[in-house]
Amino acid sequence: MNNLKIINRYGQLVTDSREVAVMAGKRHSDLLESIDGYIKYLLNGKFRSVDFFIQSSYKDSTGRTLKCYLLTKKGCDMVANKMTGEKGILFTATYVTKFEEMENQLKVKKIDSYRIEDPIERARAWIKEQEEKLILEQRIFEYEPKISYLDTILNSTNAIVVTQIAADYGLSAKKLNEILKESEVQYKVNKQWILKAKYKDKGFTKSETFIDAVGQVRLNTKWTQKGRLFIHQLLESIGIKALMDLENIKVS
Repeated sequence: MNNLKIINRYGQLVTDSREVAVMAGKRHSDLLESIDGYIKYLLNGKFRSVDFFIQSSYKDSTGRTLKCYLLTKKGCDMVANKMTGEKGILFTATYVTKFEEMENQLKVKKIDSYRIEDPIERARAWIKEQEEKLILEQRIFEYEPKISYLDTILNSTNAIVVTQIAADYGLSAKKLNEILKESEVQYKVNKQWILKAKYKDKGFTKSETFIDAVGQVRLNTKWTQKGRLFIHQLLESIGIKALMDLENIKVS
């Protein structure tokens, strides 16, 4: 019961819904269904659902990508409020204690860059702070359309990775990312491509959080259909056509 793992996700403490399901004595699929219901009510009430539950994914033993959620302390509160008896009491006691322990650890470890005396270490800490700020900023912009349009864009099942889009044009993912970089659409921060400021709030991308094989939280950027159309128009403007269009030209 005391093995609940708390993750520091860009300054926000969260825990995995799979672990919560085990502690709550529920099937993970049942917990996901309950959380989907909570999110619906939160959105109807004009609350930011990401303050409670953050949609994520993981790979199972067969390699399938499956849905899960990262729960904030508020999200755990909401789940705990629906539990009764001994399990509810123990779950509440555990997550409150674990979140408190992690918060105390961060208070000890976290030192603002301006308070570091060594100039080199101060510069490194400042760069790290700016990277985290930029990534968090993109996540905030990406979730705004979700709140406004009730998941019609960001929760679309048609969001795809850049590799799939690149293949439609006979390009590699690396080449397409470089084209988007040269076109000043995106730039790279901490191994993730970040959209330039003027594109961040367009609903072009959807960043999904997942836990890798060594237990680290990672982000995977996917493009929505709106973003895919944008890329198509951009590539056509520089003379790169989709393979399907080229085949159609040959046939005609």
